[in-house]
Amino acid sequence: MRNTTRTLLAAALVLGVAGPAALPASAATAPHATAQHTTAPSATATTADAGSPALEAAIAGLPSKDATAALVRVGGTEGSWRGSSGVHDLRTGRPADPGARFRAGSVTKVFTAAVALQLASEGRLDLDRPARSYLPELIPAAYGGVTVRQLLDHTHGIPAAGLPGETVEEWYERRFEVHDPRDLVRSATARPREFAPGEKQHYLNIGYTIAGLIVERVTGDSYEHQVAARVLRPLGLRDTYFPGTSPRIEGRHNHGYQWMRLADGTTGLRDVTVWGTTDGWAAGNLISTTADLERFTRALFAGEVVRGPLLEEMFTLPKVPDLTTGAPAAFSVGLSMKKLGGREVWGKTGGRWGYNAAIASTRHGERTLVYSVNSTDAKGKDTSRVALNLMLATYGLPSE
Repeated sequence: MRNTTRTLLAAALVLGVAGPAALPASAATAPHATAQHTTAPSATATTADAGSPALEAAIAGLPSKDATAALVRVGGTEGSWRGSSGVHDLRTGRPADPGARFRAGSVTKVFTAAVALQLASEGRLDLDRPARSYLPELIPAAYGGVTVRQLLDHTHGIPAAGLPGETVEEWYERRFEVHDPRDLVRSATARPREFAPGEKQHYLNIGYTIAGLIVERVTGDSYEHQVAARVLRPLGLRDTYFPGTSPRIEGRHNHGYQWMRLADGTTGLRDVTVWGTTDGWAAGNLISTTADLERFTRALFAGEVVRGPLLEEMFTLPKVPDLTTGAPAAFSVGLSMKKLGGREVWGKTGGRWGYNAAIASTRHGERTLVYSVNSTDAKGKDTSRVALNLMLATYGLPSE
């Protein structure tokens, strides 16, 4: 894979994975180390058009240094394909469960944005109103000009909350700590702003943490219950839930692993399946399945979740530069966009330790992609080779 291609897609998708060059002996010799595939006939008899050979190649040979499992669903009017590869866990080496739950990470933001837009359509939330007017006791005057829309499209200028730890080993030691979203907001807003609201874009969790609190303020209800009542139950997403303070994944799930320094001083894969996610909350702690996320993606792009003109907020990029790269903004309200294979692909990726996930679709649902990849450096700086190849196999090379 060309470095330029890898860099282009990584910048657009905000997803990282890279690992050391060799598997530990237990993983390298595990049974079922080759891909385990399941395929579904295409609804339009064009399964080959869905890219099945390239998709099969993208998830073949797992577990590898990059990932231990992958679950994939490609759908839409152009054809469908389903596949799974890798292992449920490295200890037993049994095949990965294609119906397993996994941590969806920042895919959570799409659900949060959808609820906020529903509230806006009901006149209960004003996207152009300052966030401070909803949470005056929490957001200081220094951030009084930040609007709700700017929270949702990452143009707010509020820095990230301060969380202790500098390395994955330090974060692992703190994996059971519970974080209150209000404390995260206080930590972030106590710092100087990164830029004036609306001038640049910087992708961070904090805007969605504040948005979750605003949902609670305007509804008088918990954020989790609002998502369940407005999205999960209407769509029948029975395997999707919020774990709260529990660090575990309930029900069927494949194990997640992370390269890190072990107790004996060597570097190897540690099982990181059990890890608290309260630092993510409305920005990143959803647990789901590929079947549920595929159903959600189809409904969202068909206008069945956010109805009417407000849906266009999700397909409108702010005309500002990215804070870090200076490139044009790539994030809308809830989603991001990249031109792949000559057309716009909208979606969202997510990463929690041991798990990468994504939803993606062309604008009118011609081709959708949902995946869960058990990446071995799911929050690293480089894009997972498996995840990258899945995106390219589904949509083609970047157009710019």
